[in-house]
Amino acid sequence: MDDLGSADQSDSRVIMLGGGNPGRIDEVENYFRQLMTDLLADGNVFEDMVAKYDSPIGNPEFRGALAQLLVKKYGWPISEKNIAITNGSQSSFFVLFNLFSGKFGGQKTKKILLPLIPEYVGYADAGLGKEIFVANLPKIERLENQMFKYRVDFDQLDVSNNIGAMCVSRPTNPTGNVLTNGEIEKLRKLCERINIPLILDCAYGTPFPNIIFNDVKPYWDENAVVCMSLSKLGLAGIRTGIVVANESIIRRISSANAILSLAPGSFGPTLMTKSLANEKIIQLSDAYIRPFYKAKALSAVATLHNKLAGLPYHIHEPEGAIFLWLWLEGLPITSQCLYQRLKTRGVYVIPGENFFPGIADSTWRHQQECIRISYATDDKTVSDGIAIIAEEVHRAYKDR
Repeated sequence: MDDLGSADQSDSRVIMLGGGNPGRIDEVENYFRQLMTDLLADGNVFEDMVAKYDSPIGNPEFRGALAQLLVKKYGWPISEKNIAITNGSQSSFFVLFNLFSGKFGGQKTKKILLPLIPEYVGYADAGLGKEIFVANLPKIERLENQMFKYRVDFDQLDVSNNIGAMCVSRPTNPTGNVLTNGEIEKLRKLCERINIPLILDCAYGTPFPNIIFNDVKPYWDENAVVCMSLSKLGLAGIRTGIVVANESIIRRISSANAILSLAPGSFGPTLMTKSLANEKIIQLSDAYIRPFYKAKALSAVATLHNKLAGLPYHIHEPEGAIFLWLWLEGLPITSQCLYQRLKTRGVYVIPGENFFPGIADSTWRHQQECIRISYATDDKTVSDGIAIIAEEVHRAYKDR
């Protein structure tokens, strides 16, 4: 993050393919601008938004509108009491991971199980204790045309009594993997068996921003914790995270909000409540956001195939999110070394080894052969960046 922040302040050209900033979509940004204009013209709404604290659980109108949307669209048996607002997804996961990991009343130390890695880099340092994660290595399914897909290895998945919660992102950051409905159902049953929550990170998923290119069934029950965000709609700067869970968990999140930040921010909920009530947020996601990223994913994949021809590379099947996951099988250098070489040329990606928290075998070479590439920025920047990546990769294989 330090590198990415410094790069943004650089005077020289930087090709930023490493961060998680959403793309700029004219139709969506114009809609947000109009919302802001309407908000400023609507009586004392602006003054109330900036001058008053929301409650620690979050804006009641926003929570109520979201609950009604989820009931109507998916039939989830929830109300506003099942929803809490946080200051962004990172805040949500900091609270959740520390609620369900660590020592409890002299018992064994509880850990968070990641059933499929690689997994989101932002989880790695979110625990107050050391080594709060345990992770399950994936099965690697090789597909045609040098594509591949990670699958949950259920034969090796150990859900023992020292697990406090299970967590998986859908779609997955960094790979764009989307767990199937069948995989989610198997994970649900495993969690139910030992009475632990299944935490689903849907920051890129349904119902919004719906950056999922497959047909999937959204899931929630009393034992699930579904985390959402306004960031990937194009509102990353307003830091609005959303947690949908049973009322007991929501009360604990509200208490944590009160301690950590007094109250979550008001801007995001105030701006977007009407868009939940009239379902405009769904229309934007389906009509503009998902097609935008799907087209960019296909374009970036085609560019990688063109530039890396002749090398032993594999691209994870892009099923959602805003990244490509590139596996350079047998890469003679580590992905961290490749990252450093690319940085000297002004291209920023994220090296793969950062996405494997909690694995017992730190020598597993695969994690050092992968990089995450964002395709959210403009097409020319993505194409230029991939060209430089390809030059350095060709050089690494040639010099071995």
